[in-house]
Parts: sequence; C-alpha cells; structure tokens
Amino acid sequence: MAELQEHTSRARDAATDPLWTVAGAMPWFGANFRATSEIATSADDVARLGAAPLVDTFKTLDWKSLLPSEQGLDLEPLAAAQPKLASAAQAVRQSSNRLNGINADALMPQISTPLIKAREQLSSLREGLDSAADAASVLPAMLGDQSPRRYLLLIQNNAEARATGGIPGALAVLHVEKGKLSLDSQTSAGAMGAFNPVVKVDPEQSEIYSRRLGKFMQDVNLTPDFPSAAQTAHAMWRSKTGEQLDGVLSIDPVALSYILDATGPVRVNDPSLQEASHGGLPTELTSRNVVPTLLSDVYSKISDPGQQDVYFAGVAREVFTTIAAGGGDTKKLIDGITRGASEGRVLLWSSNANEEAVISGYPLGGSITGTSISPAQFGVYFNDGTGAKMDYYVKRTVQLIEECPANGYSEVKVRIISTNTAPKDAATSLPEYVTGAGAFGVPAGSVQTNVIAYGPVQSNVESAFVAGEKTGFSSYRHSGRPVGSVTIRLAPGESRTVDFTFGKIVQHTEPKLSVTPTVQELKDVVLDTIPAKCAPAA
Repeated sequence: MAELQEHTSRARDAATDPLWTVAGAMPWFGANFRATSEIATSADDVARLGAAPLVDTFKTLDWKSLLPSEQGLDLEPLAAAQPKLASAAQAVRQSSNRLNGINADALMPQISTPLIKAREQLSSLREGLDSAADAASVLPAMLGDQSPRRYLLLIQNNAEARATGGIPGALAVLHVEKGKLSLDSQTSAGAMGAFNPVVKVDPEQSEIYSRRLGKFMQDVNLTPDFPSAAQTAHAMWRSKTGEQLDGVLSIDPVALSYILDATGPVRVNDPSLQEASHGGLPTELTSRNVVPTLLSDVYSKISDPGQQDVYFAGVAREVFTTIAAGGGDTKKLIDGITRGASEGRVLLWSSNANEEAVISGYPLGGSITGTSISPAQFGVYFNDGTGAKMDYYVKRTVQLIEECPANGYSEVKVRIISTNTAPKDAATSLPEYVTGAGAFGVPAGSVQTNVIAYGPVQSNVESAFVAGEKTGFSSYRHSGRPVGSVTIRLAPGESRTVDFTFGKIVQHTEPKLSVTPTVQELKDVVLDTIPAKCAPAA
C-alpha cells in the first residue's frame, strides 16, 4: 500500500503541474493531457482514500468472528468498520464518475485503452464496496447486536409454483440474538386458515392476482414483488398471533442444497420426523438429495399435508442448527447464500424502513421496481393453477428475442417453453396429493400454469401467442410496468410455447431477464438473448 501510494502521488504531481495544465489547453492533443491528469488524480484518490482504509479495516477485523458459531457472532468490529467502508466507497464512486465522464473516443489509443480498463476495474470495485458499506450499515442491527430480532421464515415449495418461487407451506420464526440463530413457533400456512376480512393489499396487484393475495398465507407471493408479499405475510402473522416481527426471510429447498454443500450432510435427528415418514425418508440430507426429498419423495412417504409441512420445517430447523454451530466450509457457505440470493431463492424484507431502503437496492430484496432492476428489465413468473405439486415435473426455458425496431421503438419477444415431464400414467402412478386428483378441474397428471410476463416501464404488451397461434391475454400495469398473462395446460409429455411481444420500448440498454426460481438450475432456464438481425437503414 505504501509503495502504491508513492507511485500514485508522484503521478498526480506530474500530471497536475503548470506545464501539464498548459499542454491540456492545446488543440488536438490537449484532451489526452487532460484525461491523463484525471486518471492520475483518480488513481491517487483510490489509493489514499479508498484502498488505505480498506487495508486498515482488513488488518483489524477478525474475519472468523463474523462467521456463525454456537456462541454467536462478534458484530462490534463490523459495526466499527462501517465508517471506513463508507468512506472508501465514496472515494471510489467519485473516481469512477470522474473517469466515466471522459470521452474516450477523442483520445489516442495509448490513453483510451488503459482508461477503459480502469473504468471496468473501478466499476467492479465500486459495486463491491457499496455492497460492503451497505452490509456493514445494516447487518449488526439485523443480526441482533443491540437487541434480539425475530423474523418470519417462509419455506417456499417449488413443487407448487408461486411467482417468487413456490407456495410458502411451512412457516417458522427465526430468532437472532448477537448473531446466534434458532427457530421456534413452527407452523404451516394451511394452519393459518383463511383471513376474513382479508388483509389489505395494493389494489393494483390485487387486480392482477386477485384478492387471494390477502386471504391465504399460501398465496401472498402470487405477486413477484417480494416486499409486497412479505408485508402481507407479516400482517397476517401479526393478525393471527399478535406478534410484531422484525421482518420476513424466505428460502427454498434448492437454496438449502447450496447451504448443505458447504455444511456437509445434516442428520435428521428428530424422531417425530422419521415417525411421520414411517422411516421412508433419508436420515441424512445432503446437497444432492435434499431437493428430491422435499419436493417429491416426501409426498409418497407422508400422506398427511400437515405432517408434510412439519417435515419441511423440521428439516429447515436442522439446517439452521448446523449453520449456527459454525460447521463446514465457511467460504462455501457465503458463496451458497450469495448464489441463492442472486437467483431469487433467498429473499429478505425488513420492517425497519431504513434497513429496507438498503435491502431493496439488491436482488436479496426481491423488488420488481427500483434500483435493483435494470432499466430494460423483463420478468417471467409462474403461478400454479393445478392446486397440486406437479411443478416438480415441469421443465421450462425462457428467452428474450430482440426484434427489429418498429416506428423508432425497440421490440422484444419473450419466449417461454414449458414441458410436463411427468410419466404418462401420472394420474395413477403419482400420489393424489401431487396430481390434485382433478379437485380444481385440472385432470390428474396435467399441469395448469398462469404464465405472467413483465416488460420495462413505459413499454406495452403488444401480442401473445400460444403454440404459434395468436391468443387473447390479460393486460395490466404494475408500478408502471406492463404485464401480460395467459394460462396454459399441459398433459404428461406435452410441451407448449408462449410468446409475448413487448413494443414501444424506450430504454436503449441491454435487456435483462428475471424468472421465477424453479427446481431447475437457473442456467438451464434462462437462455442467452437472441439479438436482432436488421437490415441497415437506407
């Protein structure tokens, strides 16, 4: 660090002396001198105001103390590091903005090439530092540094699709005190019953997803906007129990598999869980078997839906107990949780407005609006219409196909291909609880899905096609974003393609895509965007 500062300081002095300043005023070549001066100034600021505080923080923090253990976490060093992290982030942000303001096209290659590289490096560093500063500002309090925190834990079941992942069948309360984790108050969404009167929800979302949003805990996440779903679940819990919780945390079995990859196998020690399954389920859960166990096998071994939810919650308790004990590979644990958050499998909402303002700026917050999404953001979400657990057998792909501009506006087609991979005899070979047995008008073995597509703000849903034929669709607006919805039904072995075309897109940035987390790996669901091949303008 000392050597780096010596170099950057000398470069800054050289590039800001009077002779250099005069050279910067020259025609033709002056822009190169001015750009070099800006680069040298930025490098020195990053070294002095950004890197130096980080090195100091790194040397004083005991990183192992920030990882879970039976004694909890020592959160004070992280809280003490926050001002230095915020200062470093500010320095890098200002330097990044300074370099981004330089017109690289007007420079010689010897100047423009390293400038572009520096921009990329600072952009990456800026993102990481902003995240670190934000985390340090909210994590100590959220992990119970000053007083205990209690969060509603929703365990989403991807076998019955909801827009944010799956039906939140199993519930528990996560108690956090000085970083020490424990679960209590385990129950199920079904046990909460119907809410009458319904919990008040956003009218705009109620129009799209019906009043069920505020009537059943199982349906709070028919909307893809997790802050909305979490607030409704939070209000429902308060209504039923009288307890005012500090937030809502959601996780799905695939995210649990990422965690188990770090912690190693978890023993299912609770005798009641083995008794519920009549000994037919694994006594040891691993990253490889936890998903099929929780999303498929549990239904063939446990016929009572209430006991299925008990098993779900029991497994979550065992996993959180293992995390709290501090076992396993800590780097893999952080990587696993990070991966789960980036895929929308781990979601968090805080009832504290200041904390939520920070969380909502990241994918962890699960918002469909705001700074966490791209300007040209698309979304595809799935809600089960079967009333069963058949989504375990549905394989999907989602792809953006850029179209040639029309009337000066961009157009993008969103293509969704769904396939029911259930066996041909699913109606009889799968448990009735999995197929639904036709209870809601869908033949046993078939899957009915409400497919919902979101476009960028100000654009329109122009058309919808199912299996190549133009079809009617429901059209809405959600926080300024256009929403199109169609319903499809797939018999075992059947595949169907849905295309939504979005027009009048004013954003000129690269389109991005969010999807409902499913049983599949995200890379197998979200395919690469197909760029438009347009004839050159006359």
